[in-house]
Amino acid sequence: MNNKGNNKPEIKFSSNSIRLNIRQWIFAAIFCAAAIISIPAVWNKIEKFTPDDDYRLPYQLNSDYWQYERYSKLACEKYKTTVLGDSVIWGHYVPKDQTLSHYLNELMGENTFANSGIDGMHPAALEGLLRYYGKDIKNKNVILHLNLLWLSSPKHDLQTDKEFRFNHPKLVSQFTTNIPCYMAPFSSKLAIVLERPFTFPGWTSHLNIKYFQNMNMPAWTIENPYKNPLCPIDVNLPAQDKYDDTAKSESTTSGENFQWVQSQTSLQWKFFRNSIELLRNRGNKILVLVGPFNEHMIDEQSMDNYLKLKSEIELWLKQNDIAYFVPPVLPAELYNDASHPTAEGYKMLADELLKSGKIN
Repeated sequence: MNNKGNNKPEIKFSSNSIRLNIRQWIFAAIFCAAAIISIPAVWNKIEKFTPDDDYRLPYQLNSDYWQYERYSKLACEKYKTTVLGDSVIWGHYVPKDQTLSHYLNELMGENTFANSGIDGMHPAALEGLLRYYGKDIKNKNVILHLNLLWLSSPKHDLQTDKEFRFNHPKLVSQFTTNIPCYMAPFSSKLAIVLERPFTFPGWTSHLNIKYFQNMNMPAWTIENPYKNPLCPIDVNLPAQDKYDDTAKSESTTSGENFQWVQSQTSLQWKFFRNSIELLRNRGNKILVLVGPFNEHMIDEQSMDNYLKLKSEIELWLKQNDIAYFVPPVLPAELYNDASHPTAEGYKMLADELLKSGKIN
């Protein structure tokens, strides 16, 4: 259309209710960036969080890494030693006042140890947890638990070529180390990597896990069309954690044929060594707790491979000047399964650990 003789300016774009010039775009970008940075920090002040001496990350929040980072910072400020590991440290079959850290505190006569275990935290995930969400664990005493169950088969060791779901996939190496059974799409892996340096995605994940049944708000509103999405937000963290005080394997003494992997090829052992290096580089004093593993369950055929694997791990720790403790095998009745002690078992383990003289 010829606009000659028409005083109205030519419209170069389709109609929009709001158009921003360059200066306004810059202002909007600065405002959004400030909001993304400040909102999680403000929420940290609003949401009540006063962990007691036996606190452990509630089972419902075991994939809430933003909350773990929050707790980790407080624990490092308050306690001399942090105890890291999987559900054995967390205390899968016992309440929070019957865990290893609790009995260590009880026997020491002071609150020195923090329970920083998370259910299902295998070594490949633990390295990511420490690298991206455990940065406040520095210049501390650290008890680092190695559960040999993660090396008891190629599947546990993440070596199988067949894809399967494992715990905490967001924490494992997405690109730098190949994990054969981890076959997430490239776009999903890239999104995980891009989110890690920023607090805001972790905070939104925290809201989804805690208040919206592990769904994002759009999905939650579809499932609950007549509910106000602000109603579930009560700024109170779970007071209780879920644990199983009844479940127990059918037998803790019958022989089982474990398909132990070799230390030279083990992925989990490789990631565990990476965690040691990471913690040492941050000035931490490390004590590796190897086990306790329920050796009563191992049959004769796989016992030799187990003993060889354990001795190779001990040798590596000794050669690299890393303090470690291999506890004596507990009585069979003090195990709930292959690696989780009963409450009495935890107390005995704590006693053995203190008697070893390796804890200051």
